[in-house]
Parts: sequence; C-alpha cells; structure tokens
Amino acid sequence: MSGPLEGLGVVEIAALGPAPFCGMVLADLGADVIRVDRADAATRVHTTTSRHDLMGRGKKSIAVDLKHQDGVDVVLRLVEGSDALIEGFRPGVTERLGIGPAPCLARNPRLTYGRMTGWGQEGPLSARSGHDIDYIALSGALAAIGPEDRPTPPLNLVGDFGGGGMVLAVGVLAGVIHSRESGQGQVVDAAMVDGSALLTTAMHGHIAEGWWAPATRQSNLLDGGAPFYAVYETRGGGHVAVGALEPQFYQRLLEGLGIEPLSLPDRMDRSSWPRIRSAFAARFLERSRDEWAEMFSGIDACVAPVLSAVEAPNHPHNRARSVFVEVDGATQPAPAPRFERTPAGVPEGPPFPGRDTDEVLAGLGFSEEEAGMLRRVGAVA
Repeated sequence: MSGPLEGLGVVEIAALGPAPFCGMVLADLGADVIRVDRADAATRVHTTTSRHDLMGRGKKSIAVDLKHQDGVDVVLRLVEGSDALIEGFRPGVTERLGIGPAPCLARNPRLTYGRMTGWGQEGPLSARSGHDIDYIALSGALAAIGPEDRPTPPLNLVGDFGGGGMVLAVGVLAGVIHSRESGQGQVVDAAMVDGSALLTTAMHGHIAEGWWAPATRQSNLLDGGAPFYAVYETRGGGHVAVGALEPQFYQRLLEGLGIEPLSLPDRMDRSSWPRIRSAFAARFLERSRDEWAEMFSGIDACVAPVLSAVEAPNHPHNRARSVFVEVDGATQPAPAPRFERTPAGVPEGPPFPGRDTDEVLAGLGFSEEEAGMLRRVGAVA
C-alpha cells in the first residue's frame, strides 16, 4: 500500500473488533502491518469467512504458536524492527504470553506499544468482561441515544470503532511521533470507556451551558427532539433525515415541503416542537423516500435519504467520490481520509491466517532451514 504512513512497521496481535480496525486504518494509509495469527488458525480451510474479514485488508499474516517459546521469539524478533505493536487482550494476557511491554521494549526501546481494552489497564472493572454496549453505558454515551422510552445501541460504532480503534490509531501515531523525536518508546493505554466518553465532550459543554437535558432522550437539539433535526418516515416505509438547524436551511425545508412559515409556531419554542413535528410527519408521508430525495436535490435544506449499507455504495455522490471500493468481489468503504501528496491506494484483500509466514520469516533473516525447524516444532504454521 502507498500512503502517508509508508515505511511504518506495525505488529498486530490478532484479536477482535477495535484492535484489528486500528490495524486496518494504519494499513489503509500505507503502514506495513503484520498480523500475528494463532498457529491453529492456519490449519483451517480458507473460507469466505477469512476472505470477508475486511478489517484484515492490506495486512500480512504470520501464524505463530505463542505458547511455544520459539514462537514468542519470532514475535520479539518482529518487534525489533517495528515502530509499533497493537494488541487487544485483557490486562495481563500478553505479559503471560511473554510479549508484554517489558520484553518488547527491552528488544526495541523505541517501540510504541498500543493496548486496546474495554475498561483500561487499571481500575475496579479492568479485569471484567464486557462489550461495546457496556463500555458506552458507563461512559454516558448510550443514555443519550435512542427514543424517549429506552436507549438504543448505535451498533458497535461508538465503543469499538469510534471510541476504540480510531482512538488507538491516534494514540499509536502520537507515540510514534514522540519516539522518533525522543528515541523513547512507551505504552499507549486505549480504553473504550475512555474513548466513548471523549466522544461526548461537546454534549458535556451543552449540559454546562444549561440547554441540554441529559435525563431525557429526544428532548434536545441533536438527539431527535427538535423536529428540524430528526428522521421521518415516508410513503412506502422509507425514511429521510432532516438537519435544518440554521434558519436559512429551515426556511428552505419549509419551501420544499410546501408549508407556509406563518402556519407554524416559533421553532425555537420547545413547547411547539410536537406541533411542528406532526406537520412535518404528515407531509413526509405524502411521498416516497426517493421522491423526496429528488424534490430536495436542488434545494440546500440539509435533507438526505436514509440509505441502507447496501444502497449507499450506489448513491451518485458516493460513486463520484469512490467512497466505496470493490476488493476481491467484496464491496467496502475506501480508505479515509484522503491525502493530496501521498494518496492511499486501493487495499489488497485480507489474508487467510498464516498466508505470509514464509515471507515474513525470510524478511526477519531466518534461513529456509530455520524456518523449516520452526514449522516442524509447531512454533509457526
């Protein structure tokens, strides 16, 4: 892969969710990411499951038995020539495997060691199990999302990917910059409870200002409470998203809907929101989603059709910008963001576990005889 991170070496210890996403983002932007898979994973038949593991795209894979000392030594040798390592295990697991921060930084004092967990490396919950929904529940993010009667999980976008993998990627890059300037590596402790809390920073400012009610969903400006920042059902069951926050966009929204402004009360009077919402809801039900999309296509009113993940790649704007690409027959989001001087290329498809074991070992200086010995004893596969 080309891109602004070309030449950056990253070791990714195979895990689930946010750590692989972090590795994918780095690989998308040109980093040389080598994923360390379990040795037994390489013995399984290559199926569409690995081919569609899109967060593995652009990476190499080496299959290693981390319960074998020779396998541990292979990983430490990988670390010697790398800029960063990322792992997504519970606190203490990599230490028990022999690839924790101490031995890795002993081999490479300039290494940035990125750790991705739900609760963090310390604290009362650090050893507890959890998933995205649990982390964003404690960070305050979940309580603000959804209809009035109950919070709604926003998929696993806020904890796993936004507050997890993306924050880890920023932390790793910051650590690498510091290392290159100082010669000193360090551990980056990225926790999904921290990252998802970070994403709510603006909301905390609004609460302090006194105009955001944190105890009631769908009663605020940006949580679906305002009728001019909400989703409406259309004829036939589709939906449109309305984001007409500013007065000029609100005016154009009314024009597109064919509603006389004087027929509605002041939009900034919260007590009038139910009446305005009812008027909008009734009007949107008169046409289909695509008819409304066509209607507003020439009106700058911040109105957009709500597309499914299958529909989104075919929208004209997304096609024009190549927001999605097809790799090995699988449609997927293209690398982002975009760089003028060092553009990222189209990523390669994900490897099956162990695909690049021989190539990686050769790159580390292992002879064919040494690599064969490692395979015979089961240290690699």
